[in-house]
Amino acid sequence: MPQFRFYYLLCFAVLAALLAASAAQAHHGWAWATDEEFEITGVIQSARLGNPHGELTIDVDGEEWVVEVGQPWRNDRVALTEEMLSPGREITVHGHRSAKEGERLVKAERVVIDGENYDLYPGRAS
Repeated sequence: MPQFRFYYLLCFAVLAALLAASAAQAHHGWAWATDEEFEITGVIQSARLGNPHGELTIDVDGEEWVVEVGQPWRNDRVALTEEMLSPGREITVHGHRSAKEGERLVKAERVVIDGENYDLYPGRAS
């Protein structure tokens, strides 16, 4: 009987790990976003940079939007600095918005600050 219990717990742990990985992939991949290109311009209100990816809150005509920018290595690769993403700066975001009705969330493929393009995903058309 103890051996049966061990295998039962092992199967449960594997299933739980697979479900957790699936949920993380759904959020951190592109599955939650539309296929349509989207562009938005606003003023940065706050920034949280770091792993798994940075997030900006921007004001767009009085509405708050959340923008997912790249992982730290991706931002570094295109020379996108924390100073450039500081509050008060205007930013134009090209990417894909959330497929969830009414959710103001965008995954950035490319951002424009002070007329300069920062292409976070150079392999993707945007």
